[in-house]
Amino acid sequence: MKRLVLTIAILIGLAAPAWAGFAEGIAAHLRGDYATALREFRPLAEQGDAAAQYNLGLMYDEGQGVPQDYAEAVRWYRKAAEQGDDNAQYSLGAMYLSGRGVPQDYVRAHMWFNLSAARGHELAASLRTFIAKKMMARGQEAEAQRLARKWKPKKERP
Repeated sequence: MKRLVLTIAILIGLAAPAWAGFAEGIAAHLRGDYATALREFRPLAEQGDAAAQYNLGLMYDEGQGVPQDYAEAVRWYRKAAEQGDDNAQYSLGAMYLSGRGVPQDYVRAHMWFNLSAARGHELAASLRTFIAKKMMARGQEAEAQRLARKWKPKKERP
């Protein structure tokens, strides 16, 4: 029992600095201090933290504290989306829908919206329905559904 308590205490202690950096990044972002947000999010994102990756993608998407760069936004969104982050999945779907940072691809957009909607993201569900109507005429919805079914999350963090 002592060993279990000690293990839990160590794990919490190791996670605390990462959480503190993420919380500081969120607070900085909310107050418009994008330089601090970037400084807090980047190391966490590079270590595989999906929430930090999503936030870094958002900063590149919006040009907040960095030059607006859709390809770089897609890169960070994809890393988080592949780990199952529903906001990143939604954002990646939106990038494919609009063709920002990637070639426009309704099949990929539908797939990412479908995965995000399955996690409860309501706007993703609405856009999935919207895009499905466009795809039906092209016979692409079955392919998008197949891709969503075979998708598996990746783990970046050890």
